[in-house]
Amino acid sequence: MLVLLPPSEGKAPSGRGAPLKPESLSLPGLGAAREAVLEELVELCSADEEKAREVLGLSEGLRGEVAKNAGLRTAGARPAGEIYTGVLYDALDLASLDAAGKRRAARSLLVFSGLWGAVRVTDRIPSYRCSMGVKLPGLGALAGHWRGPMAEVLPEAAGEGLVLDLRSAAYAAAWKPKGEVAARTATVRVLHAPTRKVVSHFNKATKGRIVRSLLVSGTVPKDPAELVEALRDLGYEVEAEAPAKAGRAWSLDVLVTEIH
Repeated sequence: MLVLLPPSEGKAPSGRGAPLKPESLSLPGLGAAREAVLEELVELCSADEEKAREVLGLSEGLRGEVAKNAGLRTAGARPAGEIYTGVLYDALDLASLDAAGKRRAARSLLVFSGLWGAVRVTDRIPSYRCSMGVKLPGLGALAGHWRGPMAEVLPEAAGEGLVLDLRSAAYAAAWKPKGEVAARTATVRVLHAPTRKVVSHFNKATKGRIVRSLLVSGTVPKDPAELVEALRDLGYEVEAEAPAKAGRAWSLDVLVTEIH
């Protein structure tokens, strides 16, 4: 099982660990594309703070993020699972998993990133600010920059099992599963049961809980149909239909009654 996650806008501080070693990151086939983004981002943020703020879409209150990016090559690095914070990652709560759950997380979770492309939660990275929606002056739109390298690397990373795609639209634009990989991919919406409306905040929290439930239980569905049954066994209310055409991803709706 491979679980595709979005990153978080907010991130924990880098800390005092050893600096980034790009060659140590998972999915080495993304290495050249990573270096290209890293080089331009560091150069941009080192040379012109105001231009960097504009390119990155940062408010005055986030001015400090520019300096953070300028120092990426020397900043301390921590496991990505500690760097990413926010609603989804609070609900996932990787730190409180037992040893078996942490091993499952290391094998199955892949976090997408405008800067790194995609990383495992055990990959050591510094804190940074660069969303997938950014358009760098040299490389252009990052989703487009990543599309080619991702198409080369991600099908192999997906293996032969279920792909659970929990990414937001901006990050899904960097890689869309195709063919037989798409056929064993499931996307998830979280809906307020009485109204059938998408709920933003609870959407993230519920996705984090779903992933945690799978990691804690040790359940490893082989395909979307098995995922539906597994989630129902874990207490979730799920609606799903097989896609009308072969080679299409499944769409699952998880219904919630409380929004908090």
